[in-house]
Formats: sequence, structure tokens, C-alpha cells
Amino acid sequence: MKTARPCPICKKPRTEEFAPFCSQRCRDRDLAQWFNDGYAVPGPPADPEALASEGSFDRDRTND
Repeated sequence: MKTARPCPICKKPRTEEFAPFCSQRCRDRDLAQWFNDGYAVPGPPADPEALASEGSFDRDRTND
């Protein structure tokens, strides 16, 4: 039988309501980590100049 993984934040048993976390608190802590650049997706660093020249990052764009 497969055992459920514990909460990735505090290692307590996870709950169905907040899966894969054990509580709203751990869910919020994880979200805060993403907002504060605590996590990163592996890969080469992005070059802001290359992104701007491709038009994929345009700060001066307004809503039409």
C-alpha cells in the first residue's frame, strides 16, 4: 500500500482539504516562498535585454 507524502513545509501528515499541505498556514507559507523568490525553476538565467527585444516583456504597453 502506498503511503501519502507528508506536508512539504512542516512534515506533518497532509490533509485532503489542503493537499499537498497539512493546513492553510503551510499552504500560505509555501505561496509566500514563491512570491519572495524563495523557490526557483532550474535553468539558465534569463537575459532581460533579449526578452525586451523579442517583445515578450513590454512595460510601456497599455490596455487597449
